[in-house]
Amino acid sequence: MIVRRMGVLAAALTVACAPALAGCGQTGPGGGGQSGASPGAPASSVKAYDINPVARDQVKDGGLLRWGLNEYPTNWNLNHVDGNLAMVKKVTDALLPSAFRSNEKGQISVSPDYVTAAKVTATTPKQVVTLTLNPKARWSDGKAVTWQDYEAQWKAMNGRNADYRVATTTGYQDIESVKKGRSDHEVVITFAKPFGDWQSLFIPLYPRSTNGSPDAFNNAWVNKMPVTAGPFKFGAFDQTAKTITINRDDAWWGDRAKLDQIVFRALESDALVGAFSNGELDTFDVGPSAPDYARAKGTANAVVRQAAGPDFRHLTMNGESAALSDVKVRQAVAMGVDRQVIAQSDLQGLDWPIVLLNNHFFMNTQGGYQDNAGELGAHDPEKAKQLLDAAGWKLSGQVRKKDGKELNLRFVAPSGLQLTKSEAELTQNMLSKIGVKVTLQSVPSDDYFTRYIIPGNYDITAFSYVGTPFPVSSGYGQYANAAKDSKGELQWNANLGRIGSKEIDAAMNAATAELDPAEAIAKANAADKLIWQAVNVLPLYQRPQNVAAKKTIANLGARGFYDLRYQDIGFTE
Repeated sequence: MIVRRMGVLAAALTVACAPALAGCGQTGPGGGGQSGASPGAPASSVKAYDINPVARDQVKDGGLLRWGLNEYPTNWNLNHVDGNLAMVKKVTDALLPSAFRSNEKGQISVSPDYVTAAKVTATTPKQVVTLTLNPKARWSDGKAVTWQDYEAQWKAMNGRNADYRVATTTGYQDIESVKKGRSDHEVVITFAKPFGDWQSLFIPLYPRSTNGSPDAFNNAWVNKMPVTAGPFKFGAFDQTAKTITINRDDAWWGDRAKLDQIVFRALESDALVGAFSNGELDTFDVGPSAPDYARAKGTANAVVRQAAGPDFRHLTMNGESAALSDVKVRQAVAMGVDRQVIAQSDLQGLDWPIVLLNNHFFMNTQGGYQDNAGELGAHDPEKAKQLLDAAGWKLSGQVRKKDGKELNLRFVAPSGLQLTKSEAELTQNMLSKIGVKVTLQSVPSDDYFTRYIIPGNYDITAFSYVGTPFPVSSGYGQYANAAKDSKGELQWNANLGRIGSKEIDAAMNAATAELDPAEAIAKANAADKLIWQAVNVLPLYQRPQNVAAKKTIANLGARGFYDLRYQDIGFTE
């Protein structure tokens, strides 16, 4: 699941670098002078990125890349709550505009194929940002990319019409207007209140035809990719083979894509490594699976590329489930789970330091990181039992009951993913010791998010959030309170734990509105303390990015904060 994690505070990425990696310890946008790893950071062997960088003139022209995915998405609108998935991003990054891009240090610049200049042109009486668009940019339907596309996306994403099922409104909700500048290729964005992470917006940009109505936004990209504007264009879906084919777009105005074609193929997680080892795939994300990691590393003419990134593994609890609606029960579950044991089980054999993550916004390797977990970060079964007693759940035999009903939590996991199955079994064993029953439910991987997690059809689960260089403004949606749509129904959008409050929203808003990096970091940590107390997402550890690839693949791998240039991906021989 991708939920972008942003913030002015983002700025201070301080990945501990391998000696061969130059320039690490720099800060990102707005950051200043922080270097070295923060307390609890992984060891110095961790890289900022590992993609086998090769100059374009050293990359072969042509070729087919076969790229493995662990699910087959149906909604390809990344800004929609159902499309807000890591697998959607892997594909659409080759097809859609982004106003800004990040390098491996988390430093942000314009994406020159789409935006040639961007700057704050006023701060008083209001913040104004002016974008100069690349006049060569065209959608695949022949229409120019103009200020109207930016205006339409703002109107869809600003939260004023909750019928748009957006993943997050962060940043867009702070904009007062988006207007035409001196030409169709100048965008003037005026903010109603300061928003330090303005560079996090319009990543990606969808055409105004997509954003023009709730129906188009919600449905036009379901099993379709109607309009693109990238170095590749949509080719075909094969629902039977579970493949998505994209082809080089010869109408692309930037550097010509090196590859002729990319075929993405979705398989159950436990089948991906077999397909890779058998030569059926050229690359796939290994994730934190020690057996798959070892098997991929042992594949002939292959390598597993590894880097630190803003990705973290976690347990999420559903605050709308009957038992977990009580914060005392959620806090008891947090204390009943031994996160260190889960982290050791997950990470053993991955050449990755086992360090718990005690922050929802900052990774262990980021400046600004501090431990805000307090007593909720400690494994304390006795305190957990006291909380359950206080909540009215009394031990009756081996399981606690209240009003004659057992305290039984349904742990939903995607089939074929041994990692989640192991986490579920460990959680089941740990919580049984405090009188909480855990029932495991395995569901098809393709249904996991859309039919279970996003609709709130679960009690507890585990997955990974995949981030960006902006910790708070993009993580905002994960913890934001619900909004009501035109029917009066609550829409939680990207907050899959369905737990929020006005106080948490206010604290996050204070962080995103702060233009001073040090103050923004302090306010983000204040918000994090409130989120810990609410117990929505229970962080486990910063996830290693492990990407298996043929040795001959260039400019692809574990990207950390680096935004891949799909036109540069290819083979060296």
